[in-house]
Amino acid sequence: MTPRAAYVHIPFCEHICYYCDFNKVFLKNQPVAEYLDALEREIELTLQQYPTDRLETIFIGGGTPTALNEQQMQRLMDIISKHLLPLTDETLEYTVESNPDGVSPEKLDIMKAGGVNRVSFGVQSFDDGLLERIGRTHREAKVAETLDEAAKRFDNISVDLMFGLPNQTLEQVKYDVERALRLPITHISSYSLILEPHTVFAIQERKGKLPLPTQDLEAEMYRLMIETIEAGGLKQYEISNFSLPGKESRHNRVYWENDEYYGFGAGSHSYINQTRRANIAPIPHYIKAEGLPVRNETPLTRVERMEEEMFLGLRMKQGVSIEHFEQKYGIALDAAFGKTITKLLPRGLVERTDTHLRLTEAGVPLANEVFAEFIGEAEVE
Repeated sequence: MTPRAAYVHIPFCEHICYYCDFNKVFLKNQPVAEYLDALEREIELTLQQYPTDRLETIFIGGGTPTALNEQQMQRLMDIISKHLLPLTDETLEYTVESNPDGVSPEKLDIMKAGGVNRVSFGVQSFDDGLLERIGRTHREAKVAETLDEAAKRFDNISVDLMFGLPNQTLEQVKYDVERALRLPITHISSYSLILEPHTVFAIQERKGKLPLPTQDLEAEMYRLMIETIEAGGLKQYEISNFSLPGKESRHNRVYWENDEYYGFGAGSHSYINQTRRANIAPIPHYIKAEGLPVRNETPLTRVERMEEEMFLGLRMKQGVSIEHFEQKYGIALDAAFGKTITKLLPRGLVERTDTHLRLTEAGVPLANEVFAEFIGEAEVE
């Protein structure tokens, strides 16, 4: 098994959102040119040591990739074109994460010319007051303007929306979804707020200054999003993701199907040769690294890979393929996890189809509880 996907991390932002814990720094005065040089070195070395026969997806994330200026964006596109695009074919999905207020028509042109065919916009909300409350710098009018411009060049556009935000109401959630559906989009990713350590929101919460919705209200928000998005023509294919037919995120499916992938850039993660790797995160240390900039490596046992297959695969609406599981691990799904499955079936949290084991509608809101049931439960001789 060789990597099917490549993730490329650009850790620069023009503004830090209050909920974000990704590896990122303020763009001003950062050694962007040196970082891009180091990124190219890492890609070259990795492909020499861990070659692949074909890449199906490339995803440039951050940080904020579109925080790069036009010249820097062109340099990034040139690196990808030189080293990664030759490993792909015409079926490639090539995505760049973008901010609604950080991408000029010139940058969109550079991305299009560089082979990008999918753009994902971090919208989060269309409520200007809520956007300000969570530390976003764009406003509703800018989203429409930017997506209309992007739609002149790309026919595969995704937006991210958030729920469970401070003081957010059901009416705001419904408006966000309905407003998104009026835009030229093919995909929505919908995430609840998670309080990550060391973020502004985590600090505010510890001080009792973060008025979050109750768990019951957040669950209502999730149900409302599902109903409204599907009524708008996008179908749920994963716990947090919805798309038009054929526009599912192929890159994310690589993660959910527990297949291998490259992770390039400071603080990025990869999964190669049944080993999970994390890169050096501080940018100066990443730039100065000799050889591959890997901070740590964690080889996975067969049992650990089987457990990951379950809690990643069950995120998808179709669930885990019974046949593929046996082909991949040389053991029947029931032989490995029969006791766990038998325990979950009567509770109505999972169900079998002819080909898959999947979450039920009742199991989706309790997905984390279901996933935990598979940890440490594999029965392997």
